[in-house]
Amino acid sequence: MSLLAIFRQLNSHGVLGLNGRNGRYIMRCNNRRLYPFVDDKILCKQRLKEAGINVPDLLGTIATQHDAAHLLGKLHNHGEFVIKPANGSGGDGILVITSRRNQRWITASGKQIDLPTLEHYVSNILTGMYSLAGHPDRAMIEALVHFDPVFGDLTSQGVPDIRVIVYHGYPVMAMTRLPTRQSDGKANLHQGAIGAGIDIGSGHTVNAVIQNYNVHEHPDTGAGLTGFQVPNWEMLLNLSAKCYDAVPLGYLGVDIVLDRELGPLVLELNARPGLNIQIANGAGLKPRLNAIDRLIKTTPSDSTPADANQRVTEACRLNAHDWKL
Repeated sequence: MSLLAIFRQLNSHGVLGLNGRNGRYIMRCNNRRLYPFVDDKILCKQRLKEAGINVPDLLGTIATQHDAAHLLGKLHNHGEFVIKPANGSGGDGILVITSRRNQRWITASGKQIDLPTLEHYVSNILTGMYSLAGHPDRAMIEALVHFDPVFGDLTSQGVPDIRVIVYHGYPVMAMTRLPTRQSDGKANLHQGAIGAGIDIGSGHTVNAVIQNYNVHEHPDTGAGLTGFQVPNWEMLLNLSAKCYDAVPLGYLGVDIVLDRELGPLVLELNARPGLNIQIANGAGLKPRLNAIDRLIKTTPSDSTPADANQRVTEACRLNAHDWKL
């Protein structure tokens, strides 16, 4: 099949491509002055907390090589935590520590790390090894999330999360990312995690892929991947819609985790959410984005729902009737 034929086939199914995402949605809908509130995870966490949105606790930050060389003082009271680059992307540079044994820390995959290795790892973050543009960065130490046991059969080693695409405040597509041994316990699709599409209206998983190939069972646990009911689904949709109120980017990715004790927590926001969510759902984004555009165009400005709950209700109605080209 020629490239032109492939393009026409994808277009006929409403699949949004990279150029379309960047030109029509990110450039036109996302005010660049707001980017620091999503690109910098520390600023994002502060902004969300100010808006009353729950996030994992920030245990500490490391801004200088001097701090990195004295890391033990910041970790003295913490046996489990996550180290992240403040300006990282795509899950790169994230280190998950689940326990401490003598003078070593244990990662989510069971590897042991001594203090010099940990200090070197943080030092690399500060040099910009994982930052968006390779610029010097800060490292953040975040509380470890203990995922809701309802996901127990659907994940291996790490913490599953939920990604929701929010367009002008309306949730339009969602998936859950499920860690595998191949992904080293990380909810990163590029590293081999599962992407399972979620029906916006019901919260049921409808399709699942690993690196763009359809799968029906979790490769490590054997659990079925479709028909799973995400708990408290309407609450999660409302939470994602409220993130738009906190950081009003027109095209926004919201990443949520379910902690077994603290409930839903927003991990981070993304101004450039990836397009694999379409493959996970077996559906294109364009019909849904077009439906929201029509809704906004035909709704008087003084009648536009300012309340996140109302926007969620409208999105669920469109999901049932109007997600069409």
